[in-house]
Amino acid sequence: MREKKKSKSVLMQDMRSKKVVLPVYLVLRALVILTGVAQFFNGNYENVFLCVLTLILMLMPTALERQLHIDLPDTLEIIILLFIFAAEILGEIQEFYLLIPFWDTVLHTLNGFLFAAIGFSIVNLLNENKHISMTLSPFYMAVTAFCFSMTIGILWEFFEWGMDCWFGMDMQKDTILAGFNTVNLDPAGGNTAYHVRNVVDTVLVYADGTTQSMGLGGYLDVGLMDTMMDLLVNLIGAVVFSFFGFFYVKTKGQGKIARSLIPNVLEDTPEEPEKEL
Repeated sequence: MREKKKSKSVLMQDMRSKKVVLPVYLVLRALVILTGVAQFFNGNYENVFLCVLTLILMLMPTALERQLHIDLPDTLEIIILLFIFAAEILGEIQEFYLLIPFWDTVLHTLNGFLFAAIGFSIVNLLNENKHISMTLSPFYMAVTAFCFSMTIGILWEFFEWGMDCWFGMDMQKDTILAGFNTVNLDPAGGNTAYHVRNVVDTVLVYADGTTQSMGLGGYLDVGLMDTMMDLLVNLIGAVVFSFFGFFYVKTKGQGKIARSLIPNVLEDTPEEPEKEL
């Protein structure tokens, strides 16, 4: 118990040492706590748990800094904090995913950007570790960061698909389309795509023969367009960060934009010998 309290105290001390990040963290934490209290009195206990999870996640950047002995730039750390708040509190609890059409797209783009940063940081730690005789090229590091980000993005889409299939959720949001292409409607029964255009409604036909017009104004695409768009914008975010990472290594740490986004490896500081009394 004492070790947990000590660890939490150390994390808070590290957070207080960041004069730029601290105000952002405190404001976001206060908003999360207020949201959690409001959700508790409204009886939405699932959202209360989400608020607690958000508070824990907001401490993760500082915890990673201490665990991996790195320094996250203030800009990157603020982006991470805002991303967590935007995804969990604004997106889920305040329903911004439904209220703002492009909210999910923006977050998936940031997701690709941030996980490319994490992937780049992992290989950069190896590249700058004095105890490991390894020198990775800038191109290799950029490609690794890109692949790491895309892998996480794909795994997340698998998670959304699994939650929809097995738990009856709708994480892969549907899209209304005016047309589609399918070989299943080929009159000859072959492999030629049949083009359906100008669809104005989706009609549900039940087993008992009854029908229900949904009035959607088009064909209801179940998750495919959402998944592919999420992966596309994840790719864009990953490419952008990989671009910055490439030139960061190429120029040996030069450039204001790259330095504000890429974690630095802290040098080992020798412990001072104890003074004899």
